[in-house]
Amino acid sequence: MTLPLKRKSKVVTSPVQVNKFICTFAVSNEIRMQIGNFNRSGEEESQEKEMTFWDHLEALRGALFRSVIAIFVFGITAFIFKKVIFDYIILAPKNNDFITFRLLCKLGKVLSIDSFCFNTVSIKLINIELAGQFMSHMMISLIVGLIVAVPYVIWELWRFVKPGLTEHERKNTRGAVLIISMLFLSGVLFSYFLVVPLMINFLGNYQVSESVVNQIALTSYTSSVTMMTLIMGLIFEFPVLVVFLTKIGIVTPSLLKRYRKHTAVAILIIAGLITPSPDIFSQLIVAVPLYGLYEISLSISSRMYRKREKMEKMEELAG
Repeated sequence: MTLPLKRKSKVVTSPVQVNKFICTFAVSNEIRMQIGNFNRSGEEESQEKEMTFWDHLEALRGALFRSVIAIFVFGITAFIFKKVIFDYIILAPKNNDFITFRLLCKLGKVLSIDSFCFNTVSIKLINIELAGQFMSHMMISLIVGLIVAVPYVIWELWRFVKPGLTEHERKNTRGAVLIISMLFLSGVLFSYFLVVPLMINFLGNYQVSESVVNQIALTSYTSSVTMMTLIMGLIFEFPVLVVFLTKIGIVTPSLLKRYRKHTAVAILIIAGLITPSPDIFSQLIVAVPLYGLYEISLSISSRMYRKREKMEKMEELAG
């Protein structure tokens, strides 16, 4: 009985066939990997779309938490250095030898303006509450912590907003954290070295009658100083507000130009209320920087408006 012969399997022995086989295997393996990556990327994209809201909420929570921690850290540091914060910073503008009064008096002598040498009297503060000094210490420490931590807080908020911006928007807003921080700190310094001492000298020495003696409470003094300082810091952010409102189309250069005279009058009135002397020179010391801030905002708004109009015309021609 003759058994059937088994067919021999075809063995690839030629070098050309071997190379062809290896290339075919590599290409098929690459295709399988691309398909797998495509499937995984599709799953990740769908998962990202589902988690976008929660991811943003978690990122915002983290940014706010880190900002609060920074404020408390700087606040605790300010609380520890009580003597420096109060004796050399908070209470210094009420003294007649404060640096602002000395420099203004020297400037008045150079310009032959006697009104720049204020007849200041050091104000005596009193405490009328049992926990008044402790509460003032706590409040001042937190506000100092907030002011010092402002650059970090702005950076945290910027890091939260940045992923949602386009590449063009990121390029245009480069340096935003530095500009916003510098504007706020400039407002704080402007208030502390100019507005606050003039305000304290005027209100602290103002009398409706010689029979009425000013006895200023510590809480009243500290709240006035801190509130004025924070308000001026926010006022100096006016250019940033104008940029935002111009960007969304609410504010235009023509609107700012229309109210330019009204703004100048309002600034002069505010400067007249702050400065203790009725002469125009003292008012200009406060009014000129504030009005300059308004003109800077107008210039930025005009530049943005012209740029936007140019882009719209280019889009119309392209369409």
